[in-house]
Amino acid sequence: MQDGPILAIDQGTHASRALVVDRTGRILSAGEEAIGLERPQTDWAEQDAEEVVRSVHAAVRKATQSGKGELLAAAGLSSQRASCVCWDRRDGRALSPIFSWQDRRAHAWIDELQPAHGERVHAKTGLFLSPHYGATKLRWALDHLPAVRGAADEGSLAWGPMASFLAFRLLEERPLLADPQCAARTLLWNLHTRDWDPELLALFGLPPGFLPKSFRTVGAWGTLAAGGVRAPLTALNGDQSAAVFAFGWPESGSAYVNIGTSAFVQRALETFPGVVPRQLTGIILDDGAKTVYMVEGNVNGAGTALEWFSKEFDFPALLKELPEILKSVEASVLFLNGIAGLGGPFWQAEFESRFVGEGGVPEKAVALVESIAFLLQANIDHMAKHVPPARRIRVSGGLSRLDGLCRILASLTGRPVHRRDDPEASARGIAYLAAGRPAGWNSAAHEDVFPPEARPGLEDRYRRWRALMAEATGI
Repeated sequence: MQDGPILAIDQGTHASRALVVDRTGRILSAGEEAIGLERPQTDWAEQDAEEVVRSVHAAVRKATQSGKGELLAAAGLSSQRASCVCWDRRDGRALSPIFSWQDRRAHAWIDELQPAHGERVHAKTGLFLSPHYGATKLRWALDHLPAVRGAADEGSLAWGPMASFLAFRLLEERPLLADPQCAARTLLWNLHTRDWDPELLALFGLPPGFLPKSFRTVGAWGTLAAGGVRAPLTALNGDQSAAVFAFGWPESGSAYVNIGTSAFVQRALETFPGVVPRQLTGIILDDGAKTVYMVEGNVNGAGTALEWFSKEFDFPALLKELPEILKSVEASVLFLNGIAGLGGPFWQAEFESRFVGEGGVPEKAVALVESIAFLLQANIDHMAKHVPPARRIRVSGGLSRLDGLCRILASLTGRPVHRRDDPEASARGIAYLAAGRPAGWNSAAHEDVFPPEARPGLEDRYRRWRALMAEATGI
């Protein structure tokens, strides 16, 4: 690869971001363009596909103004993993909205499938039957959107991960390709064969022939033409998977926690760990020669829960005031956090969120933040039964900027929490992969370290919270 800066595009839930970075990971310029998220009905969450494409162009244009994009060596794209869309393979025209990963319109169908098919789906995909994943939404589109049904009848339909749609629209070659991580989030991709699975297609009643071809994470994807610049796209990955590489090559002794709209704890492994009970297993890197696997636990109610709290308690300044609240207020209540459904290790699409105990709005705000850490800890506890315990926690994502949350997590896990000086983990991670994994990556980065502290009250609240969750879920 020629020397030169790297363009990193991170297409997220609320905005498209673009960074131009050098081969040490230093940010040279950045651009961002906000996008909308519509909720036309309960449990629905949609985004305008054309708006998302325009936002990527706008973010790249902002990041590469003043000549920053003239000598790009390569580009990488990270994207929301479980969001999916339908489009016309002749011209790239979107035939459906983007069904956000937050969309849960098919949760009733998932509940029906679970008893007979849940274990088989987990064994094949490494994932669980969940309304957040794409298969049921693609089936819904086929059943309810005439444009999708018409394209299927004509043979011009393409559907699958949003990342594949973006690659089709942003690359000059118009490829129909899917990376392992985003492909898996459809629940149609077999972890063992590394390809689409006929049995899974049949389970969801989806006709074959319309999904992108399986491809590597790192490889010759094509020529990106966006925002007035051109560069070879050499890496495409899901946002949470890319975030693991923000610090460089993943460390075997670290647990990687990314906390944004949702939160994830991941362990990267260079040998296949098998399908881990009540956890997710997948591939976060395939470059044709090496595979990096992950075991993952997820928390749906992170930033999403803060948004809910802000509206529920008419507290628009919540994020601004949280740092001081976390310093000065001790939680007197517990929050059983099922906002957007329970992820690992509980896996319940429908769960009644509730506060237990008495307290005012500040105390409840602390309880909500603690619940995010508690859910992460529940995943870490379960994960430790199947992979070696982590020696440290590396955090990233927008909510990792809350020092109070990092301190809670350090004390709860008994492990030091390391936080780099830049929350743009997904963009940095995809840039590292696109750049060919340079040896000096992030060599000048500053790192905050939050050591674990004895907090008996916090530990007691976690034990009580865990007992309540066990009572409510049976897990």
